[in-house]
Amino acid sequence: MRIGLYPGTFDPVTLGHLDIIRRAAALVDRLVIGIAINRDKGPLFTLEERVVMIEAECAELMKTTGIEIVAHPFENLLIDCAHDVGAQIIIRGLRAVADFEYEYQMVGMNRALDNTVETVFLMAEARHQAIASKLVKEIARLDGDVSKFVPPEVNLALKSKFNNG
Repeated sequence: MRIGLYPGTFDPVTLGHLDIIRRAAALVDRLVIGIAINRDKGPLFTLEERVVMIEAECAELMKTTGIEIVAHPFENLLIDCAHDVGAQIIIRGLRAVADFEYEYQMVGMNRALDNTVETVFLMAEARHQAIASKLVKEIARLDGDVSKFVPPEVNLALKSKFNNG
């Protein structure tokens, strides 16, 4: 069984994330969405809220593809998380060249820690390349329209967080 791990903070989950999840699900038998706790980033949404968002957004995809997709919070090293969930593949989404430079370093470190776990890069679809959770939160905070960047339920959650709804 091929198990893939797609890690991120998902604060909040965007249409770009969901595009990568949909495409990654076609590559593996089981996809684990590693939701990083990462207290240093000071997430807007709690871990529980992010898990619920991921599970809700992936429910239909699981029905249509038959691929098991599970949310898995983690606070340890990414390579250790991969071991914990039995992943042979780490899936990373790329939006731009700047993402590649950071990811290139991460692959090198992860390979040094365990060279049996492969990293696969998926480029975001062109229409999703500009979407970044950080920017989505900033637009929502300033009462801008983020409906083109996030699923409807996430849009409502953002409005609620910023009392714009």
